[in-house]
Amino acid sequence: MSTTGSSLACEGMYSKLIDEEGAYDDLNRRPDVGLGAPAHPVSPVIRIPRPSGPGPYRLATICLATLCAVLLISIIAVTAHYKNKPQSGGEATSEKQTQDGDVSALTAAINKLQQEKSQLQKEKDDLLAKLAAKMTTKAPEVIKPTTKAPVVCPVDWHLFNNSCYFISRTTRDWPESKSYCESQGGHLAIIHTAEEQTFVWDLLPRGHWNAFWFGISDEHTEDQWKWVDGTPLVGGFWEDGEPNNHINEDCGYIIKTDVLTRVATKSWYDAPCTMYWRFICEKEMGAGASTAIPH
Repeated sequence: MSTTGSSLACEGMYSKLIDEEGAYDDLNRRPDVGLGAPAHPVSPVIRIPRPSGPGPYRLATICLATLCAVLLISIIAVTAHYKNKPQSGGEATSEKQTQDGDVSALTAAINKLQQEKSQLQKEKDDLLAKLAAKMTTKAPEVIKPTTKAPVVCPVDWHLFNNSCYFISRTTRDWPESKSYCESQGGHLAIIHTAEEQTFVWDLLPRGHWNAFWFGISDEHTEDQWKWVDGTPLVGGFWEDGEPNNHINEDCGYIIKTDVLTRVATKSWYDAPCTMYWRFICEKEMGAGASTAIPH
């Protein structure tokens, strides 16, 4: 290093300086002055002049000052280096403290989120409970159909307009036939138009004298025919000469024979209500239809 070279140079100069000073003093010292030496005349002393220039003392002082300055700078540099250098143990402690702080912050955030989740779940449960209670107490709304549902008749019943018609296979008297139709949610057939009469007549099988009860009678007042719903008969599709009340004939029936010249609009007859014949039931299926039949 440059510092070491400078130190060696200064040491050499300092040794040389000491040698020269010793030589100078020896030359200028009086050789006849000593302890116990007899006095005698002193011969003139020849003094050797000191070397000119800055002198060896001044040079030595400069070298020493330089060495001190170099040492001081070295000490300051080493001290600053170790002071600025972080200790490994301190770094580990600081890093651990930072990690602990991050873990604590994450834990606090997780706890906060869990609390918010619990609060939201509680609010959700409260809303569901209120909704269930409201739906339980609220009156059901009547939903009006936008389209009319098709009318479907039961098995063995035949559809015409909004009514279904049933042709029996067994025989009963008129009151029993009326009761049976009512037990099925209908009544003995009520026929108002020629189209309806033709539809029902076409359902009947042909035979020698196939007779079928339907819903008309004058059992309460002679010649005042009424339907089973209590409304009076207007017009009708009687055979010529009918009704004639030949033998207390108070109930109406329809016939269909093998005679092909007979027509539907002239097929009504009157007969005693106690006779056993087959019968025709009707059941209204349209909107607002009622199956309640007055007695």
